[in-house]
Amino acid sequence: MMCDSPVLNLFHEEELIRVCAPMVRYSKLAFRSLVRQYNCQLCFTPMILADSFVKSSKARESEFTTNKGDRPLIVQFAAKNPSDFANAAEMVRSYTDGVDLNCGCPQKWAMNEGYGASLLKKPHLIRDIILQVKNRIPGPFTVSVKLRIMENLRSTVELCRTLESAGVSFLTVHARTPVQKHQPINEEALCEIKRSIGVPMIANGDVKSLVGAEELHQKTGCDGVMAARGILANPAFFAGHPVTPLCCVQDWVTISTATGTPFQCFHHHLVFMLEKILPKPKRLIFNVLKKREHVLSFLEEYGITCNKEVNTKSAFSAVDCDYGTNTLDEGTYFKEKIDNLRTPIESEDYLEDSCDLYST
Repeated sequence: MMCDSPVLNLFHEEELIRVCAPMVRYSKLAFRSLVRQYNCQLCFTPMILADSFVKSSKARESEFTTNKGDRPLIVQFAAKNPSDFANAAEMVRSYTDGVDLNCGCPQKWAMNEGYGASLLKKPHLIRDIILQVKNRIPGPFTVSVKLRIMENLRSTVELCRTLESAGVSFLTVHARTPVQKHQPINEEALCEIKRSIGVPMIANGDVKSLVGAEELHQKTGCDGVMAARGILANPAFFAGHPVTPLCCVQDWVTISTATGTPFQCFHHHLVFMLEKILPKPKRLIFNVLKKREHVLSFLEEYGITCNKEVNTKSAFSAVDCDYGTNTLDEGTYFKEKIDNLRTPIESEDYLEDSCDLYST
C-alpha cells in the first residue's frame, strides 16, 4: 500500500532498505551525496543537539545542510524533553522527510547530560517526546527512534511496543547494549523485537558488505540495514563493491571540491576509503598529509584527479534554509553548550567517533 511518505514508501516498495547511519561529522551533505550514488536509499544526518539547534543560528548553520537531491532524509536529534525535540522538528520539517530521536549514544558526556542511551531508562519520556511531534506535525512526516538493546531483552521489547503504541513510524535497533563496544551483535534480540512489533525495523551493527546486509535480513527479518563504519570504509558497498572502487574515490574528490568540504573531513573520508586499497607503506604516507594539494598530488598516481574546469557546484550546493523568525538566535549558546558538555579531550573523541561510529 502506497502512502505520501517517501520514507514509508521505501518500506512498502523494497524488501530491504539500505541506510546510511547518523555519524557525527561524517554523515553530512557531501558524504550523503556520495553514498546515494551507490545504492544507499535512506540517509540520516549526524546527531544534532535539539536545544542548541533551536536556540543558536551558529548551530543551525554548522550542523544542518541539505539540497534538493538529498532525499529521502532523516534528521536525527538528541533531546531530553518533548518541547526541544518538537521545536527542532518543526524547524526542519520543510527540508526533511522525518526526524529521529537518538536513544543509543553511549558516550559519557551524552549519558551525563540525559541524552542518548540514558533515555532507555525513561520509556514514558521517550513516548511523550514522540507524541509531541506526532501531535504538532501531522501527515506523512515520519517520527522514529534509534535505540540500543538493554541487558533485559523483555524491557527492550516492552519499550519498542510502547513506542509503537505512541505512533512511531519505524525503529532502528543497534543490537548491542550501551556498555558494549566491539562485541558481536545480538541477532536473537533483533529477531525477538521484529516478531514483537508491527512497525518497520532497521537493524544496525556489524554491517560491512552487501552480502552481510542480506544475511542479516535473512536471519532477523529486518526491513532495513543501517551501516556506519562499513559505509565509511566503502561508500559503494551497498552497490555490491567488495572494496571502495576508484570511481567512488574520484566521485568523493569531485563532490567534496564542489561543496567546499573542509580539508580535515575531506582527508579523513579518504583515509577510510583507501584503507584496503593502499599498501601499508603508502597508507602511512597518505594518512599524515596536511594539505589538500598534497592529497590531490598523491591521488593522481592512481589516476584520480580534480577537474577544476568542470563546475559541478550547482548540483551539490546546499539550499538556504528558512527557519522562520521565532527562533531565539542566541549566537553564543551553541559554543557554550558544547564547551560545558565536553572537555577538550572528550571533544576530540566526539569528532572522531560518532555516537553510532563509536561501536559499530
